[in-house]
Amino acid sequence: MTKGQKMLDPETIHRNVNGGWLRPAVFGAMDGLVSNFALMIGVAGGTKAIGAENTTAIVLAGFAGLLAGAFSMAAGEYTSVASQAELAMAEIELEKQELRENPETEIRELAEVWMKRGVSETVAMQFSKELSNNFDAFADAHTSEEFGVTAGALPSAKLAAISSFIAFAAGATVPLIPYMFGFTEILYSMVISLIGLFGAGVAVSFVTTRTWWYSGTRQLLIGSGAAALTWFLGTTIGAAL
Repeated sequence: MTKGQKMLDPETIHRNVNGGWLRPAVFGAMDGLVSNFALMIGVAGGTKAIGAENTTAIVLAGFAGLLAGAFSMAAGEYTSVASQAELAMAEIELEKQELRENPETEIRELAEVWMKRGVSETVAMQFSKELSNNFDAFADAHTSEEFGVTAGALPSAKLAAISSFIAFAAGATVPLIPYMFGFTEILYSMVISLIGLFGAGVAVSFVTTRTWWYSGTRQLLIGSGAAALTWFLGTTIGAAL
């Protein structure tokens, strides 16, 4: 490197924030842990209020909650993402039809987008005309500007459903772990679930701008609050039966 020559910084590699797996995976794991923990705590409180803590009922509720929740999450995510993708494709097809019927108008329209960003009219028009020679790229440019999506970058409904199912099941398994190893008191499930809640929050901090302690504490408070409320309601309902 010669004197005065600046070393170029390596290009920053950004994470994909538009993928179809991250949001349902994170949401599924959190939902699975919180909902099943709260469900088992509620059943424990209810059965204790009417006599003694019923381990069989708690474990059965936990496995039922795991399976029902995982299938529900997968079905919901598949339907949601598939419907969103179908709507986007319908709009993309309409835009492509306009490009075919009014190419000159659409060329000018795309050029004006760049002109508003400071590109000269000459350069913007030249770029838009040259891009129009590649119909797919021309269509992607229009749909990206107008809808924020392109035909080749739509989220996968199958991927969202599978990741939701696996993530929810993984999260919902946490409160059941002590029972799998012969620890039949709900206290053990509470301890490992609270640890899991904090750990899940910490894990989320690695893909966000939040600090690990903030993210972990936030999830711990939300999950424990939901469990405490369910315990209270379960005890109240159990006492009334």
